[in-house]
Amino acid sequence: MRCPFCHNPDSRVIDSREADEGATTRRRRSCPACGRRFTTVEEAVLAVVKRSGVSEPFNRTKVVAGVRRACQGRPVDEDQLQKLAQQVEDAIRATGAAEVPSNEVGLAILRPLRELDEVAYLRFASVYRAFTSLEDFEKEITELRARHIAAGTLPLPGMQNDPPAVRRRGAGRSQAAPDGSPDR
Repeated sequence: MRCPFCHNPDSRVIDSREADEGATTRRRRSCPACGRRFTTVEEAVLAVVKRSGVSEPFNRTKVVAGVRRACQGRPVDEDQLQKLAQQVEDAIRATGAAEVPSNEVGLAILRPLRELDEVAYLRFASVYRAFTSLEDFEKEITELRARHIAAGTLPLPGMQNDPPAVRRRGAGRSQAAPDGSPDR
């Protein structure tokens, strides 16, 4: 590492510590030429390769922005979006690859988003997986229902297996005729 003071091309590491929960490494260094000390911060760069072939650094803000659109009008707050973005970054870093295709970022978003909000998940999945018909939605909803059944949890309202009974206005009540006699 080049000394920032005298530009000597060599330096000696005095101390190393992990920072930001292991995401970065802080190193205290000493220059053998001028004797001054300085600190460097090292971070493994995670790159995303787009469909066009262009590589750019992973950006958690882009993940949050994309998921925020899917969560519009849903009871999801900013802290939950930030936590989801962290989970996505952790999952991608856990692969150990320095570069990941952009479609893998989308796949990494789907699982935590499904756990966060199923409606937002359907919105995101419909765009990400390019749903083209009602059958695509039906298939995904069927899979969500199957997950609920397997886990023994209740699905969101409106996702029950049996459609709710349709009740007509006034059904079940006796109606009075204009003359006051019961209507039969």
